[in-house]
Amino acid sequence: MITATAFFGDRERPFTLTDDMVTELEASTGTGIGTLFQRLTAHAFKLADLAEVIRLGLIGAGTSPEEAARLVNSYARNRPVAEVLPLATAILAARWIGADEVQHG
Repeated sequence: MITATAFFGDRERPFTLTDDMVTELEASTGTGIGTLFQRLTAHAFKLADLAEVIRLGLIGAGTSPEEAARLVNSYARNRPVAEVLPLATAILAARWIGADEVQHG
């Protein structure tokens, strides 16, 4: 699995967009992963896209859906976009180009 690791909430956490999570992401955002990645990198995204990428990345890495929703509600929603966008982009980029190529601080 391609896993990105980043600080989120109170500690470092793994994020993985498995094939099933990519399928869910495409369904929930109404767009394909390529278009979504392009939207994020071009800053033409919907705000909900960011939280959804993070939530599904957590679930794909083994966090329960309930815990993932709680974490996203606590640490991604109603936060400055500048805090959330780099993480969502790093999660998608890990799947796109490989986790070793992505650095997220």
